[in-house]
Amino acid sequence: MHLGKVAGTVTATAKDAKLVGTKLLVTDLVDSKGKVVDPARVAVDTCGAGVGDMVLVVNGSAARMAAGLSTAPVDLAIIAVVDRVTTT
Repeated sequence: MHLGKVAGTVTATAKDAKLVGTKLLVTDLVDSKGKVVDPARVAVDTCGAGVGDMVLVVNGSAARMAAGLSTAPVDLAIIAVVDRVTTT
């Protein structure tokens, strides 16, 4: 799992049929301080995240386990909206 920050949305009218009805969000992967470490990744939203939200994302085969995406061509999924990150 990784931390991310939603930077924007993606609209794709023509897409794989298994992606119909999904919300696609541009997500920057960030460190615990919020510094971008991997910008502009597109993720499928499974929990109602929006622009500006800090989120928890999973990639690879774990992304397809979220919210019925098992047969969708997905490799990054937002699985939680983060309330707080605390580091020592």
